[in-house]
Amino acid sequence: MITQTPEIKIVEAFRVACDGSEGALGHPRVWLQIPNDLGWVVCPYCDAKMVNKGFEGKV
Repeated sequence: MITQTPEIKIVEAFRVACDGSEGALGHPRVWLQIPNDLGWVVCPYCDAKMVNKGFEGKV
């Protein structure tokens, strides 16, 4: 079985929403807070990694 690599999304805000990006096949919308010192957060449902634009290339 092949496991897909989690999606990495570059975002401009430190508070972001994730719903799986698959419409009805996604997951419930959750709001995530990106820590100011870390610059990224992982969605607990789909493992997508949200990276703040200011931290792009640093994580």
